[in-house]
Amino acid sequence: MRAWLGLILLLVTVRSGAAGDRKYAVGADLSFLRQAESQGAVFKDGGQPRPGLQIFKNHGYNWVRLRLFHTPTTLPNDLDYTLALARDAKALGFHFLLDLHYSDTWADPAHQSTPKAWAAKSHAELVQAVFLWTRNTVAAFRAAGVAPDMVQIGNEVTAGMLWPDGRLPERWPQFAELVKAGIDGVRAGSAAGQAAKIMIHIDRGADVNTTRYFFDRLKTYQVEFDVIGQSYYPWWHGGLDDLRSNLAFMSGRYDKDIIVVEAAWNWRPAEYKDKSAPWPETPEGQRCFLEAVNQAVLATPGHRGAGVFWWEPAVTGRLRSRGFFGDDGNALPVIHVFDHFSAPDSF
Repeated sequence: MRAWLGLILLLVTVRSGAAGDRKYAVGADLSFLRQAESQGAVFKDGGQPRPGLQIFKNHGYNWVRLRLFHTPTTLPNDLDYTLALARDAKALGFHFLLDLHYSDTWADPAHQSTPKAWAAKSHAELVQAVFLWTRNTVAAFRAAGVAPDMVQIGNEVTAGMLWPDGRLPERWPQFAELVKAGIDGVRAGSAAGQAAKIMIHIDRGADVNTTRYFFDRLKTYQVEFDVIGQSYYPWWHGGLDDLRSNLAFMSGRYDKDIIVVEAAWNWRPAEYKDKSAPWPETPEGQRCFLEAVNQAVLATPGHRGAGVFWWEPAVTGRLRSRGFFGDDGNALPVIHVFDHFSAPDSF
């Protein structure tokens, strides 16, 4: 009997320890929040106007993700703007993921434009520019008392970065050197022994084959990083079973934490007007989508599923249908997904 009781106690301890030790990020990319509020947007929770960051904090969110462009001309996400938003987030106790785009505008699989200030540089000069800009940027956040807890070296870099110099698949050696320069810059700009974790982010959350190709190749160049970031938008990337398969694949092959660092679903018809949708494009369907994605990440083998971030839940304009707030500014049901979610709030 004692042996059986001991075995049961051991199993309970192991299970509770696995859950308690899970290092899980409940996150939101809130890069447009400060601009939206400064232009008069009011976000409400239960009909009561509240600062956007406070609403997310009140509903279990513990991380924010903020993008930074080199020299933006039409978008707000420059250094001063991002520093101010990071200060607001850190004051509320959020952890901070810094998303470096290495461009003056959106960087994604279809666009990886080199900053105008770097356009005439050789490859060697670009490597040095990436190192210096990353180092100085991270140092600026540290000096302001809001050092990032994690840094992305590029955004959705499936096709490389800093085109044409680091364009993939043609220029893998050059791309790897640029990524390493960014990683070195993070370390150089951080306080001794306090460097942020490094994320490499691609846009293939439900695509095992491209994920394997990209990270296997990256491994051959001995790029050292901590976290795999994936985007997952079902209308582009595939079904939930495909996401689950890729999470299991990545966990088994790369032995790294994995974050679905961009995900979203519409609360009104947008992407599935003329085809069948895996969830309804309704407020309740949006909530069900986030619950399903979160459960898929939590079920990643080896406890390697490390978090979920929603892409831009606090916006106005054409992207509002993917956000957490209706046209009247009131929070939608999706805001409640993590109300009672129990997980440590740090890596």
